[in-house]
Amino acid sequence: MAPPLAADDASPSTISVLFVCLGNICRSPMAEAVFTHLIETWSQETQTDHPVVKIDSAGTGAYHIGSPPDPRTMDTLQDHGITKFRHAARQVKRQDFERFDYIIGMDGMNVQDLKRKARQVKVIDDVGDQISLFGSWDAASGGDEIDDPYYGGDEGFEMAFEQCVRFSRGWMKSVLGVDAVIDAKGSVTVRKIEGSDVGRL
Repeated sequence: MAPPLAADDASPSTISVLFVCLGNICRSPMAEAVFTHLIETWSQETQTDHPVVKIDSAGTGAYHIGSPPDPRTMDTLQDHGITKFRHAARQVKRQDFERFDYIIGMDGMNVQDLKRKARQVKVIDDVGDQISLFGSWDAASGGDEIDDPYYGGDEGFEMAFEQCVRFSRGWMKSVLGVDAVIDAKGSVTVRKIEGSDVGRL
């Protein structure tokens, strides 16, 4: 997996991140959209070299291949100012374990399924830190899971959005050495974490 970025590393690099849930229509596309929104703002505001972050999402199951995100996912994103996101659901495939530095599951079952798939395709013997729980990136959450909101009401999607923001911020702090705050209208403010030994912002 890609290590944290050294502050004095002079050359830009590429980091790839794959978000994974069960069907790839609710949680993981929401995570992809939120994460992309934060990363794009960071990239636009950065005046120095910075790593290129490639982002995608997929599902462990094949239930919804080719389908757009759940309308409630899109409504929640739009309510928070994220209006240009588009995605078609797909299933995790062998090449993903070779292409992505970070493969991030929404809940414990996703993580278990990903580790099992990685061993089945024999791409890697030790998944190490490549596969992780999204909530593990937020120190304050204690490794919270993002529950599947599919069978519930709108409040479940709103909670998932809030978690995606917090966990994305945790990843950015840990890997890039920056913090990103998103307001109710989708505007993002990015700042370098003082004293951080990672990141180039």
